Amino acid sequence: MAELTAWDRVTLARQLERPKASDYINSIFEDFIELHGDRCFGDDKAIIGGIATLNKMPVTVIGEQKGKNVKENMERNFGMPEPEGYRKALRLMKQAEKFKRPIITFIDTPGAYPGMGAEERGQGEAIARSIMEMSSLKVPIICIIIGEGSSGGALAIGVGDKIVMLENAVYSILSPEGFASILYKDSTKAKEAAQNMKMTANDLKKLKIIDKIIKEPEDGAQNDFETIVEEIKKYLTQSIKKLQQLTEEELLKQRYAKFRNM
Repeated sequence: MAELTAWDRVTLARQLERPKASDYINSIFEDFIELHGDRCFGDDKAIIGGIATLNKMPVTVIGEQKGKNVKENMERNFGMPEPEGYRKALRLMKQAEKFKRPIITFIDTPGAYPGMGAEERGQGEAIARSIMEMSSLKVPIICIIIGEGSSGGALAIGVGDKIVMLENAVYSILSPEGFASILYKDSTKAKEAAQNMKMTANDLKKLKIIDKIIKEPEDGAQNDFETIVEEIKKYLTQSIKKLQQLTEEELLKQRYAKFRNM
């Protein structure tokens, strides 16, 4: 079979039937308890998060949640978080640090919501603060890109000690359509933009932006979900164990060096 193009991967990453954050959370972890609200404005359903156990080890899990049909997508704002979503995520991450729980994030968003209300409530500040705070959290952080990882919406929960991508996921500073509109002044050149943006897992592994690629079937993760879940669970268990052997100072130094190298 011919090698998939970058645009093919974008299409696969956006599939409606592709497993969502909640599917991974419910399959990988035990005893998940969802926590709600940012304690400032409200609860954003585009981000889910809470406490769970991984092989009896307490962890904090956070994910950007898309819907599987139009009704669910409307409820979840198509996986585009507003400021309260990032503030909820940060609240849970600070709580995880307090109780020394590792943090796992699942990234799947076309970007942070750009609506007027979101801007009025400090969308840019919420994203910037999340990135800043994550860089200095004294617990292991592993970020997994399971679908679309676009723009500040993805970066806001993407500062980790290890960054993992599913093979057909994409990760970039913005969508190919947005890139084409800005750079080529023509959004119809999205396919060309996707190729030039180096947004696929293979490209990003070569550039040392990500640490591991989780293999998946060419026609999408939904066709071999159980195997992917087992692979992620195995990787999480091994990586957290290694990261927990580092002192807090070593952990932060290593994370800083990782992002400075980028």
